Amino acid sequence: MSDSLRARANALGLTLPSPSQPIANYINHVVSHQHLFISGQIPLVDGKPTYVGRLGESLSDEEGIQAAELAALGLLAQLSDALGDDLSRLVRILRLGVFIASSSDFQRQGAVANGASDLLVNVLGEKGRHVRTAVGVASLPAGVAVEVDAIFEVRP
Repeated sequence: MSDSLRARANALGLTLPSPSQPIANYINHVVSHQHLFISGQIPLVDGKPTYVGRLGESLSDEEGIQAAELAALGLLAQLSDALGDDLSRLVRILRLGVFIASSSDFQRQGAVANGASDLLVNVLGEKGRHVRTAVGVASLPAGVAVEVDAIFEVRP
């Protein structure tokens, strides 16, 4: 596996976006001891929110999965930035949080969250295996369908 996270993603045909910038009073990531916390990432294309709507209403499961993949790419962009693109500093992802804007009767949050989980495992290999929470919510920032955040274990 390449020591460059961007190169690893590129080898899989994926392009990491430029890390998004905070739109409110928070920062992109915090390192505490050997833990790296990355703020929630939403699906963006050219820096603009995409996949706006709710699962079980205006968006299909497949669109939700694609939204989760895009949000996970944003998460990887933040990880690359936080680690100076040095994948050797990553021990593993510990926890992934996936928030899915959905109707009250939508019950396939886990399937949508697999979009993010599968992408992370594909790019990071065994370092990408994680525990996860997938939660349905009424709405998310900019009206997007999915937001992901994560906690990583890193080497100093």
